Amino acid sequence: MDGSPGESSDSGSIVSNAHSLKNGGLHDDDGCPRQVSPIRIGGSRNTSPIGCVGSRNTSPSRQKVIKTKPRGLDEETVATFGKVVHPDVQMEDNIWAMLPEDLLNEILLRVPPFMIFRLRSVCKRWNSILQDSCFLKFHSQVPSHGPCLLTFWKNLQTPQCSVFSLPLKAWYRIPFTFLPQWAFWLVGSSGGLVCFSGLDGLTFKTLVCNPLTQTWRTLPGMHYNQQRQLIMVVDRRDRSFKVIATGDIFGDRSLPTEVYDSKLDRWLLHQIMPAVNLCSSKMAYCDSRLYLETLSPLGLMMYRLDPGYWEHIPARFPRSLLDGYLVAGTQKRLFLVGRIGLYSTLQSMRIWELDHAKIMWVEISRMPPKYFRALLRLSAEKFECVGQDNLICFTSWNQGKGLLYDVDKKVWSWIAGCALQSYNSQVCFYEPRFDASIY
Repeated sequence: MDGSPGESSDSGSIVSNAHSLKNGGLHDDDGCPRQVSPIRIGGSRNTSPIGCVGSRNTSPSRQKVIKTKPRGLDEETVATFGKVVHPDVQMEDNIWAMLPEDLLNEILLRVPPFMIFRLRSVCKRWNSILQDSCFLKFHSQVPSHGPCLLTFWKNLQTPQCSVFSLPLKAWYRIPFTFLPQWAFWLVGSSGGLVCFSGLDGLTFKTLVCNPLTQTWRTLPGMHYNQQRQLIMVVDRRDRSFKVIATGDIFGDRSLPTEVYDSKLDRWLLHQIMPAVNLCSSKMAYCDSRLYLETLSPLGLMMYRLDPGYWEHIPARFPRSLLDGYLVAGTQKRLFLVGRIGLYSTLQSMRIWELDHAKIMWVEISRMPPKYFRALLRLSAEKFECVGQDNLICFTSWNQGKGLLYDVDKKVWSWIAGCALQSYNSQVCFYEPRFDASIY
């Protein structure tokens, strides 16, 4: 395939609000912020030459003539715009206070979830509606808001969280003070839930939370109380989730695989992973299968969740691969992202896709050199990579911005904001949902 993907381009206006302007948004290649348009209340501006709907004064004395030159036309044209002044509409409190619940739910379903989150503090009635089972049932039937990037860090031991909405192109701050004061770190997110693991004193614990509903709970203890490599997956069809624990973070592969099932509320023991040496602790979950990179045996280790056993896939890695990340895509697509090259001047970032039939990695894209130099100024710099729905996000420790790549559209674009400027921030893709239950 062509290894020179297209560069990012704007298509349409950027929707944001006053708060998101402070926190940053999309930036150009040189790091300068783009112009962000605020949300317009009461509908979009009518730019038709005939003006707004309604009567207009066409008398010569009131007529305003503007000379324009539309695209594709050499001759000048004259357009007349009429302006209609609408009087302020007084909203009767006694009428809007009696709005039926089903109609209010229909209205709220059309509001972005981060806007709904702010409505919790309006009044007790609105706060109770967002926790009502009827509203949650309605919310579970609407399409997803779209992919978001969740960044988590600690400021003076206080958990901080910001979410960047890709559809709205704006940052939103979500308070995380509802979580306990543990020494925990981000595991990942799935189906609206976010998973953390950490130490409560000397005890290793795992917790699951919903940032929008501000609810959380601690999972029961594992059979082996050690810090483990974890990944969480959510099944929205039966409203359940599972947490898979492989080997421990210190390299002990003799531990059996444990799987937490929310429907059973307990950990189940499964087969020990038959791998001696792993390349990376990063895992990817794709099509009910968990994938890890391994050197002995060389290739991939795949864990089938339903039967609960491991098997080896002899897919050899590309030559001169320095570091690689497995990224799950849609429809059984599995990607490998990594740097190629032994010398700093010859290094490049490439993306491969696993050909399941031929059991080999096929290169599908390369990062343009200008993005690679901006992301990794030094050849020894470490980078992180997360993915979801054929979107791949790159971050590095010394950068205050992330680089997003759309596999389908082959478009690269920068994401900047204060949430990515912390050196200890952790990033994952996130799907905001009110109906995601922690039980």
